[in-house]
Amino acid sequence: MDRNELTNWALANGWQMIAGCPSLTKPSSPKDAIVRLVLKGTVVNLEIKKPIGKWEKISGAPYGKIEADPETGFPRGLGLDTISGFTMLMQDNKNRMVFANLAEPAKSSNSE
Repeated sequence: MDRNELTNWALANGWQMIAGCPSLTKPSSPKDAIVRLVLKGTVVNLEIKKPIGKWEKISGAPYGKIEADPETGFPRGLGLDTISGFTMLMQDNKNRMVFANLAEPAKSSNSE
């Protein structure tokens, strides 16, 4: 997967762009990123924000080593599938985004 493919996958799966990086947020604080993908020229790093506010790199891989799962499109090679609680956090973010998009048309139809 390349930079654009990773970004497109992330944005389609509940991630949002925060400070130029695809990021996941806490359910209790949807504006503050706690997980991010730092997309560099030749590598991508997965970072998690520590409680003190410092970002810690937990994995990284060159784009050539990251492959999309043939059935799900989930990127393999960064360790996303092995981090405890990551899948649930990603699903929470995706659900929040879907429900926010559903609420927007209701607001606009009420204002007409």
